[in-house]
Amino acid sequence: MLITLKLLNRVTLKNVSFAILLLKICFVLGQKKVVVIDPGHGGKDSSAISVNKVLEKDVVLNVAVEILSLNKSLFKNELDIYLTRYTDTLISLSDRSRLARSLKADLFVSLHCNHAKNSNAKGIEVYMHNSNSRFVKESIILGVSILNESTGNLGFKKRGLKTANFQVLRETIKFCPSILVEMGFMTNRNEVDYFLKPKNIKAMALSVLMGIMNYLNYGL
Repeated sequence: MLITLKLLNRVTLKNVSFAILLLKICFVLGQKKVVVIDPGHGGKDSSAISVNKVLEKDVVLNVAVEILSLNKSLFKNELDIYLTRYTDTLISLSDRSRLARSLKADLFVSLHCNHAKNSNAKGIEVYMHNSNSRFVKESIILGVSILNESTGNLGFKKRGLKTANFQVLRETIKFCPSILVEMGFMTNRNEVDYFLKPKNIKAMALSVLMGIMNYLNYGL
């Protein structure tokens, strides 16, 4: 049974040292992959705002920056990770996908937080674009990998893998596996409070990163 959100702040991450060791061995034998992490919104576009004034644009940027840090500290920069924004700036959707294409990215992960009229709505869900691209299968595998890591380790409800015609996915699925992760609900007080603690930002970042690593090593 998944742990309740009330217990999340007292839960430490599972021991992933052995898995990390195996992943490091695999990457020594392979070519460095280019990963684009897209913290959604930014600048004048704060998107969802919680009842206690937490901004979606800040949460997703904090998680993205932590992914960069963990890639360096745990994996010695085994991945070439680029962010579509590093500060509180608004980048157009076209420019986000254009960056991934210019970098010849091996995969694209856009980070967001959800919102709903029902304050009881909760959990993590992942979106992909349903097209005839050759990267659809890989997007499914990547999405499931991140969804399993984040819900399995952190105790968030698993809301599943879904499809949507989001521009950023529509434009990136043409040249690499692409997904959009909704990391909990800004309208759910427990899930918003979770992101107020730096250790929980790190936990979410590690789950996303491990999902990416698992996909790159074992997904295909």
